[in-house]
Amino acid sequence: MLDIRFVRENPDAVKENIKKKFQEQKLPLVDKVIELDTKNRAVMTEANALRAERNTLSKQVGMLMGQAKKDPSKLAQAEAAKAKVTAQAQRLAQLEAEEEKLEGEIRDIMLVIPNMIDPSVPIGPDDSCNVEVQRFGEPVVPEFDIPYHTEIMESFGGIDLDSARRVAGNGFYYLLGDIARLHEAVLAYARHFMINKGFTYVIPPFMMHGAVVQGVMSFPEMDAMMYKIEGEDLYLIGTSEHTMIGRFVDQIIPEAKLPLTLTSYSPCFRKEKGAHGLEERGVYRIHQFEKQEMIVLCKPEESMDWYEKMWRNSVELFRSLDIPVRQLECCSGDLADLKVKSCDIEAWSPRQKKYFEVCSCSNLGEAQSRRLKIRVKGEDGRNYLPHTLNNTCVAPPRMLIAFLENNLQADGTVKIPEVLRPYMGGKELLVPEQK
Repeated sequence: MLDIRFVRENPDAVKENIKKKFQEQKLPLVDKVIELDTKNRAVMTEANALRAERNTLSKQVGMLMGQAKKDPSKLAQAEAAKAKVTAQAQRLAQLEAEEEKLEGEIRDIMLVIPNMIDPSVPIGPDDSCNVEVQRFGEPVVPEFDIPYHTEIMESFGGIDLDSARRVAGNGFYYLLGDIARLHEAVLAYARHFMINKGFTYVIPPFMMHGAVVQGVMSFPEMDAMMYKIEGEDLYLIGTSEHTMIGRFVDQIIPEAKLPLTLTSYSPCFRKEKGAHGLEERGVYRIHQFEKQEMIVLCKPEESMDWYEKMWRNSVELFRSLDIPVRQLECCSGDLADLKVKSCDIEAWSPRQKKYFEVCSCSNLGEAQSRRLKIRVKGEDGRNYLPHTLNNTCVAPPRMLIAFLENNLQADGTVKIPEVLRPYMGGKELLVPEQK
């Protein structure tokens, strides 16, 4: 969410930003919110003047009532002053009600106007205009055929989708045996990887109030992603970033504690609306999964440096597991409204002979801090809004697709990279079940 003062002083820049995000339907909102802001400031000015005059009159009433004990003629003046105070109180109540209404209307619009994107963001209407920046590792297509990922898992007796459908419907799964163990090994390795990078490990709440949801994401994201608990003001989280940032709602953080570098584990729950193609079946796009996340709160001038460090952490982790990846810069039309800049880390799929998303790194500037009233107390005693960033560390089972495809051998075995072996009981190889 932008600062209303910024919108007031830079309406043309805000409109140009909306155009760059291909959301022309929102252009009238800029003039509308400025009009409401003008009315609100006029109401506030009148209300403040009335409060000041009321305080003066109240003191006069007290003084006149004291004087009336000796001089009865002062009583009439006191009563006239009291009548004026009463009339002003009625007008002040009207103004305060109007102020509350206007502030609500302004906030509703400000929640919809998109954040200002970084000048480096490529301009385009949708993800087809995202730009490959660089590749890490050589993408290899082996001479043997790579089976579909669920077939690989089934060869190890490692997945049961039919039972999951009977129990919970489509979009769920049972993982078993070595595949389930591999799933947990990847999460454990990612956790220690991030701890070794200096991040503090956190297990957050897996539900949150609606006000926190509105503070961390835009309405379209909320509608497309969130599951609401019926009859309660609680939502299941779609990613731990939400409750991790929500932890600091309405807090003032001492500047000496920055940057806050956190890595969190959580299950994630998503609606995943819409139909999907063959390659997004199985365990690629599901309603429930687990994830290791990284979150940073920092000084505004440091956020782009952290953005660079965070996506590079993902690259380093995936390369340590022998998975080729690339960095893909998200274009303006593919950025969620709160984001200043974002990139995806995509893993190589030997089966599809293309890359697919496994991580998403985002700098949200001060948008979440403004919505949630997160402030930092600077050394000079003044408060300011920190920048917030997030990035996926690993999100199995999608990450398992990349792992299995890139580490599958011609004989159906799967090699275990050296860094993962301590989390797999020393195993160097997964061997399929005998058919």
